[in-house]
Amino acid sequence: MTAPAKSPPAPRGGGKTRIVVTLLLGMALGRVACAPDAPAAGGALDAAGATHAPAHTRPAAPATIWTCAMDPQVRLPDPGSCPICSMDLIPLAQGDNDGLSPRALRVSENAAALAGLVTAPVERRAIERQVRMVGRVAFDETRLSYITAWVPSRLDRLFVDFTGVRVRKGDHLAEVYSPNLIATQQELLAAVRGQQALSNGGLEIMRERQADSVRSARERLRLWGLSSRQIDEIVEGGEPLEHITINAPVGGVVVHKNALQGEYVETGTRIYTIADLSHVWVVLEAYEKDLAWLHYGQHVDFVTESWPGETFSGRVSFLDPVLDDRTRTVKVRVNVDNSEMRLKPDMFVRATVLAPMTSGGWLADPELAGRWMCPMHPEAMSDEAGACPTCGMDLAPTEELGFTAVEPGELPLVIPATAPLLTGERAVVYVRLPGDGPPVFEGREVILGPRAGDDYVVKQGLALGELVVVRGAFKLDSELQIRARPSMMSPAGGAPAPGHDHGGTAQATHESMGAMSRGRPAGSTALNDVTDSVVISTPVAFRHKLGELLPPLVQASRALANDDAPGARAAAGTLVAAVQAVPMTALDAPAHAAWMPLSRALGDAAAQLRDASDIAAQRVALRDAHRAAISALRSFGWEGGAANSPASSLPASDASDTPAQAEAPAIFHCPMAFDGEGADWIDTGTRVANPYYGSAMLRCGSLTQSLRREP
Repeated sequence: MTAPAKSPPAPRGGGKTRIVVTLLLGMALGRVACAPDAPAAGGALDAAGATHAPAHTRPAAPATIWTCAMDPQVRLPDPGSCPICSMDLIPLAQGDNDGLSPRALRVSENAAALAGLVTAPVERRAIERQVRMVGRVAFDETRLSYITAWVPSRLDRLFVDFTGVRVRKGDHLAEVYSPNLIATQQELLAAVRGQQALSNGGLEIMRERQADSVRSARERLRLWGLSSRQIDEIVEGGEPLEHITINAPVGGVVVHKNALQGEYVETGTRIYTIADLSHVWVVLEAYEKDLAWLHYGQHVDFVTESWPGETFSGRVSFLDPVLDDRTRTVKVRVNVDNSEMRLKPDMFVRATVLAPMTSGGWLADPELAGRWMCPMHPEAMSDEAGACPTCGMDLAPTEELGFTAVEPGELPLVIPATAPLLTGERAVVYVRLPGDGPPVFEGREVILGPRAGDDYVVKQGLALGELVVVRGAFKLDSELQIRARPSMMSPAGGAPAPGHDHGGTAQATHESMGAMSRGRPAGSTALNDVTDSVVISTPVAFRHKLGELLPPLVQASRALANDDAPGARAAAGTLVAAVQAVPMTALDAPAHAAWMPLSRALGDAAAQLRDASDIAAQRVALRDAHRAAISALRSFGWEGGAANSPASSLPASDASDTPAQAEAPAIFHCPMAFDGEGADWIDTGTRVANPYYGSAMLRCGSLTQSLRREP
């Protein structure tokens, strides 16, 4: 009888392990059985047994936005190629500017340090603008005197017989002979003798009439320029004077002598001009930009070449209300005391005005605050009301003339001159917004007042204490431009990045030049509706051969668009043969002369395209070939079929093109090719396939002109 086999001994602890596994499995099955329709709080099992967090506890992943590094205005939900330049899209960083305005930008502390951003607070403080002007010394017109003849006479003697003589008031100037004066003297003497005869008797009425005759004769002599002393000398002498002396009514310098000895003069004829040079004017020229800093009564310092190291001063007495349209300046007149006679008329001067200003635009001059000034003579000032000693006008308070003391609340808001970005029409300042965390900068348009040295007055847009970027603001603005957001040059935002304007100025220039070369005014060409006007008549056979240039030229372009250097080399060999096959024997002299340089240029470019060792050289040669081919087609036209290239082998073709569109040759333009120089090429269809960039930017460019043969 065979004994039953014994079971192997169980490992130590095996029973306990089986018990634990059994318990865990039972607990899991129990939880599923108890809640078959509701997932447990900790998660739920799917068909594969995987555990997932409940939907209400899983944060939704933010959708990734894809953009183009060269065209940041492109925003797409899925990865792919840029619809403008065909570059690969990149994910847009999320969270950097969530919740910020379009004009705001958040940067990290490290980025701000690397960009060299420096801020400064908006301050309210006194500013002083230094205005520099040039001008010259001039006569004080109020101190010019003209010595004229008051009665028809003859100049028998001139005591002052040259200009520049300094005279005093009462000095004799000339002796004149006048029959009218002699007759009036005789009348005076006769009236005096009659008055003396009636003094001892006679009727009262006769004595009064005789006294009236004496007064009348004396008054006529006075009005004819004789002084009271001269008239008394005539009466005392009892005889009329044959010559009458003309005396100086004022002191000064004879600056003009207008008559000669022995000359007959009429009433009003000018004999001398006397100028009082103890006071002079300095006439300065101020530019338009400085007018805000100039005011009546301002203190002016100036220097001359004649007195180096000497500083003269005066006060502004007049600002010309009319601008000189030739020099674009305004005359500023300064009253200057010249009692030492050191300033000469027509001396050149260099003047400086220091103009402190308040927020309201008033001139701040504590020395003049609370004083009284003459509205016509600013040098006449007083601490109390009164009359001007020069003209007699009532003095006016300096506050009425635009002067005031500086109060702390009236100081203007100022920012450093390096803070605003100026566009000519607008001023943009970048302000650091308050808050913790990474700095946030916001672009803000402000209204600026005048510039004062290294500061600008702020009229509107900023508040006291705000931090403005004084160094590195342009870097922030450039970043906003790259992100196609509102910036200095594009306040609305969304503009293409600079330097990538597809079909911009270069394209417009190309179109205008092409239109002029065909004898049509620029702008008369409509896209996809162009019929080349042949300007040189040629035989049909010649134009057929020109049409045969198109297939290899298009094949070379498509090959380089696909980065296929061998394919371009093969097409170039065909193009060389096609150029050599163009007949020239039937061309007349003008057509032959026009075709020869184009044939040579096209043949040389095709040979270089065939023999080039690298694809970069091939693209340069292709550009030259297209230039010559486009000129030839525009000048001569062409016949025959268009480029016959299998659409399936050309990745740049557009399956949506109709058969007519697929065969119609067109001129395309890329403004970025060859470092922004731009280049054209001929292709068929309507979709861009850039041979100069290839896969790097396959769609960079635009169709500028469709070419159709003449019917």
